[in-house]
Amino acid sequence: MDIKSFQVEEWMNEYETGAKYNIAETCVNSVSVAELFDLAGLDKDRFWQDFSAKRLTYGAILGREDLKAGVCKLYKTIAPDEIVMTHGAAGANHHVFYSLISPGDRVVSIMPTYQQLYSIPESYGAYMALLHLKEENGYLPDLEELKKLVTPNTKLICINNPNNPTGALMGEELLQSIVEIARGVGAYVLCDEVYRHLTQEDIWTPSIVDLYEKGISVSSMSKVFSLAGLRLGWIASHDKAFVQSCLSHRDYNLISCGMFDEAIAAIALEHHEKLLERNRAIVRENLAVLDKWIASEPKLHYVKPQAGTTALVYYDYDMPSYEFCKRMYFECGSFVTPGDCFEEPGSMRIGYACSHKELTEGLAALSTFLRKLEAEGK
Repeated sequence: MDIKSFQVEEWMNEYETGAKYNIAETCVNSVSVAELFDLAGLDKDRFWQDFSAKRLTYGAILGREDLKAGVCKLYKTIAPDEIVMTHGAAGANHHVFYSLISPGDRVVSIMPTYQQLYSIPESYGAYMALLHLKEENGYLPDLEELKKLVTPNTKLICINNPNNPTGALMGEELLQSIVEIARGVGAYVLCDEVYRHLTQEDIWTPSIVDLYEKGISVSSMSKVFSLAGLRLGWIASHDKAFVQSCLSHRDYNLISCGMFDEAIAAIALEHHEKLLERNRAIVRENLAVLDKWIASEPKLHYVKPQAGTTALVYYDYDMPSYEFCKRMYFECGSFVTPGDCFEEPGSMRIGYACSHKELTEGLAALSTFLRKLEAEGK
């Protein structure tokens, strides 16, 4: 099976470890196990004592009951038997396509978004139709364009809410309109919701599965809950045939998730409101820093994110984004992601959910690099 290179992941793999100022990171500033227990007000020594006595079997094949109950709290209508546990959201997205898509199926996906949503189905032989999000529309889908792309034989529509890399947020009215388009042809809607709940305002962000009987939600413990090291995600859907297909395919590539991962995730989700309070405070404070910084840089512009942890920032310098970001990395230490990883030339993705110190120092170093370009006449 041929598949295109995963541009954003290859970039992160090559440069992330040695970054001085990692403002490419997309997870909210990660927590340790000790910090999680302190936040939850639990006795970690008692947990270690109990867990260390357990035999390391496959564990609960379909997922711990308390973990799946915790996942259900993130939705309004989902039940435990409508959840399929996976190895991260990356594993969840891959598993959706593996379980649902056959050669010749028509799949519609937005762009820019996480590359999995179009490169994986294309690799399975699907016919891809791309809906390009536009800056002038705030990176929200144009419904008239979507209607033209969604034909009677469309199997799946792929969206991402909040959007990566732009931070655009689709509200319930727009989501309902997408649902009606999908329902008209009987298509599924996959919504990658890994940044859901990280809003700039105190609002409830609807999930596609609470709006549509053939909606598919994918999420994880990584971005919103600062626990990427657990490598734990899930698929949620009311569609019983789809869920059964996922479970059947799961036997071939997963069997179960890790016992330790699920135990820690269950604790985090039991106390998810405390984690969300912490993480919303981080993204709101840091986005204000980023917004003020961009306003101070005359050759930069962006559409201010409404949610999530990332911003797509355009620059007015005569340099391709890979060269721009590589030079910045080696000459000033700031690490961001080239816009060309998302097929958005002349831009960079900045992750603003790291520590306040790393963000401010990384942006200051980035400004130093911009002054250097200007001195060169770029």
